[in-house]
Amino acid sequence: MSELTHINERGEAHMVDVGEKDRSHRVAVAEGRIRMAAATLEALVAGDLKKGDALATARIAGIMAAKRTADVVPLCHPLALSHVEVTLTPEPEAGAVHCSVRAETRERTGVEMEALNAVQAALLTVYDMCKALDRGMTIDGVGLVYKAGGRSGEWRRE
Repeated sequence: MSELTHINERGEAHMVDVGEKDRSHRVAVAEGRIRMAAATLEALVAGDLKKGDALATARIAGIMAAKRTADVVPLCHPLALSHVEVTLTPEPEAGAVHCSVRAETRERTGVEMEALNAVQAALLTVYDMCKALDRGMTIDGVGLVYKAGGRSGEWRRE
């Protein structure tokens, strides 16, 4: 159990004490996709959705989600984010919208959860705004692709 930092010596969940760690510049990039029918993607790209501009709304939802991650993930530390960028790219050949989020902070703990939470919220917002046309959409491939900073240094998905 010693490798699981959110589990104490009694096997109980707890919030990790990061008070003695040095602040450092930390970056995380996460990604995912929402797959949909071609007609749904066409309507989304053309801006023909009754709910409005889904991509603009999803960008805002992703930023808001990054800022509120500690309210959603119980053992996550609240962080002062210095930057969050949400990029949504339609992929007509794949019948999907790709979401990439870069989150940054200068804190004592990493920003991976914020990037991952932002991807999920952005893609869920696309689903919400397109569901009248396509309830069969699926979200997949959500994962961390890069992180830098802190004791563990740099990591990149192969």
